[in-house]
Amino acid sequence: MSWSKRARGVALAGGFLICGTAHAESSLFDSGKLLLTGGLSSIEGSGGGGIATWATITGYGTDHGVGANVHATYVHTAGYDLRDYGASAGLFNRVELSYAREEFDTGKTGGMLGLGEGFTFDQDVYGAKVRLLGDVVYDQDSLLPEISAGLQYKQNDKGAIIHAVGGKNDSGTDYYISATKLFLNQNLVVDTTVRFTKANQTGLLGFGGDRRDAYQPEFEGSVGYLVNKHLALGGEYRTKPDNLRFAHEDDWYDLFAAYAIDKHLSVTLAYADLGDIATIRRQNGVYLSLQAGF
Repeated sequence: MSWSKRARGVALAGGFLICGTAHAESSLFDSGKLLLTGGLSSIEGSGGGGIATWATITGYGTDHGVGANVHATYVHTAGYDLRDYGASAGLFNRVELSYAREEFDTGKTGGMLGLGEGFTFDQDVYGAKVRLLGDVVYDQDSLLPEISAGLQYKQNDKGAIIHAVGGKNDSGTDYYISATKLFLNQNLVVDTTVRFTKANQTGLLGFGGDRRDAYQPEFEGSVGYLVNKHLALGGEYRTKPDNLRFAHEDDWYDLFAAYAIDKHLSVTLAYADLGDIATIRRQNGVYLSLQAGF
């Protein structure tokens, strides 16, 4: 199959490819991007996959417009629940600003850990991302991916407990650089992100620890394949630091199925394996996320 650069394309979002036609409007909210090219929302609010950040700028605004979205995510494992919601905006397909609120509910496990049943760690995440070069859809005649750099400032509300388990700080900033490449003819998208972080369990257990308190480079990767016009399958993998002596921290991965209902609403269902969390072993379960935007 041959593809023209702008009339036809396959759009991506956090590993999801959807056929579409590009068009531009005169409004500031032009919604001129191809369907889903702004990405979905990660658990930290940035545009991309579920557990991996992407180089793409959120929303449907082109170089001449702006876009925005809101999201809600729920992750359930045998020992814990994560509720996550937030909003993000993309400005002229160049800058992304995001916010996410994470609520990590220990449920009955909280009683086993001496925290009290239903004890919740809350975290606010403020993010900014800048596209440096490349275009994930229109640079098909080049091997150059879309490349972006960003940061996420995270503030946890349980400083006393974080210090009690060996954490050094209840706030911290992650820095990352992402590269995303779409292969139109193969209906395949690949993303690689390097994150420099001190975060324990993405910051839900604070930053730095009694084992290690230094920035480390960690890997996030995603691969997605289009099954048909609306359905895509793929997987993500994320490595994480191991800073706390009291509990080993495992890498994360997920296997997802994503469905694009239309340009303004998407739903993602995944199996997520989060490994051991705070001494509770083998935390795997269901990931569900909804996103609405323009």
